[in-house]
Amino acid sequence: MNLSFIAYCFINIIFAALVSPFFMGIVKKVKALAQGRMGPPLMQQYYNLLKLFRKEALYSTDSSWVTRVAPYVNITVIATAALCVPLVFIPEAAYGISNVIVFLYLLATARFFMALSGLDAGSAFGGMGSSREMSISSVIEPVTIVVFAALAFIFNTLNLHEMFRESAGQVHLFDPSLVLISIPLFIVLIVETARIPVDNPETHLELTMIHEAMMIEYSGRDLALMDLSHAMKQTLLMAVLINIIFPWGIATEMGVAGIISAAAGFLLKGAALSAFIGLFESSLAKMRFFLVPNLIMIAFFLSALAILLEVFR
Repeated sequence: MNLSFIAYCFINIIFAALVSPFFMGIVKKVKALAQGRMGPPLMQQYYNLLKLFRKEALYSTDSSWVTRVAPYVNITVIATAALCVPLVFIPEAAYGISNVIVFLYLLATARFFMALSGLDAGSAFGGMGSSREMSISSVIEPVTIVVFAALAFIFNTLNLHEMFRESAGQVHLFDPSLVLISIPLFIVLIVETARIPVDNPETHLELTMIHEAMMIEYSGRDLALMDLSHAMKQTLLMAVLINIIFPWGIATEMGVAGIISAAAGFLLKGAALSAFIGLFESSLAKMRFFLVPNLIMIAFFLSALAILLEVFR
């Protein structure tokens, strides 16, 4: 393990943890402005996390060790997944950590423990949220595999670091395959992060909530860890879209000036994508639960079309 890769591990995880609440704050702020409200300050997510970390975690008498362990498993798994997706600089590929299959399995593990923790307390809300989450995951996970398979076809590799390295410095705005795959990547981002029109992250109505229903039994530092892992997951999926379609600025070699410049560039691109997500959510209503597969199928067909374009090119 070389020094560059060790530095990458620390920088990537810490940077992802630091910027993720900011991107969540931008989404909330843009949605509020689109609805004619002032909305919370951009730093409000940081204040919320600090407040929750200072509070005690309370547990239902019906819960087991699963509820206590799930937040730590989630944040550990998502932090490990952060190693697969370079945010500011691309290290030399090492130890298979950047393999697409590893990345998808890590995301699936986080989802599994979140759903399990929703069931563990025995509450009606938690069980309902876990049931809905698993129903959606049974549809979105195969499609996510096809989306990333299309990326593998386009770049001829399963290694995300190599994809980013090949993509860096190139113009892909007029590449038909990447234009097609950008739409499925965005749909996967919306579905995986429980955003409108699939879920409404602002609601606590039992008829509409999915992600929030699984979190309803958590409090204090455990809730902070779950919120932070969810925000980091959104940032990682945003990074795949940003660094594949708009790769300009990411550093290909380790250097202080290059990393600072790449971090500033990622912040700007991430902020723009977060604002677009906020506008996208504000322009749509939440779908009926049984219509969600229709949206997911759009991602499937466009990904399959991208694969066909690469096969017959």
